[in-house]
Amino acid sequence: MLTVALPKGELLKNSIRLLQSAGLDFSGFLDSGNRQLQIPDASGQAKGLLVRAQDVPVYVEYGQAQLGIVGYDVLQEKKPQVAQLVDLQFGYCRMSVAVKAASSYKSPLDLPAHGRVASKYVNCAREYFQSLDLPIEIVPLYGSVELGPITGMSEAIVDIVSTGKTLRENGLAEIATLYESTARLIVHPLSYRLNMGDLQNLVEQLRVGV
Repeated sequence: MLTVALPKGELLKNSIRLLQSAGLDFSGFLDSGNRQLQIPDASGQAKGLLVRAQDVPVYVEYGQAQLGIVGYDVLQEKKPQVAQLVDLQFGYCRMSVAVKAASSYKSPLDLPAHGRVASKYVNCAREYFQSLDLPIEIVPLYGSVELGPITGMSEAIVDIVSTGKTLRENGLAEIATLYESTARLIVHPLSYRLNMGDLQNLVEQLRVGV
């Protein structure tokens, strides 16, 4: 039986809709009264795991799930050993550098050397500023990173932005985009090569569903 890792949060509805197009129904996860974290598909072909988005590639990398759906941002941050097969073209957002709108910083290169940048995407932020050859202290924050510049703890943030509304409401403005992100279909490489549970056929059906 195949196991599919599904992300909690904004990608869940579209993920379930896509899987339904290939004959797998995990819509029980959308039932507000449901507390189960693992449910079988009615066909008996597969079971679904409902996990935090950051954990989807972990379950796939370690083989507890053969298939998963997760944002490109998570893959960029974690660099898991998984095969990334299909851009699913939903869940669009972008990884951006933002500062206080009233500040004099108009590009990342305007930031002071050895200044502070707050982010929950520590690896992505560090790689980006290293590519600019700008020495920056990365401050790990896992809540509302917008508070970094507001409180003066950091000059800037690196965070995921979809509409930009939260930034604007907190007096922040984007000054650069690291990359754009959408949901991706990932698989466990060995399971895919061995075609466990007819995985290759399922992937092709999902590719058509996009």
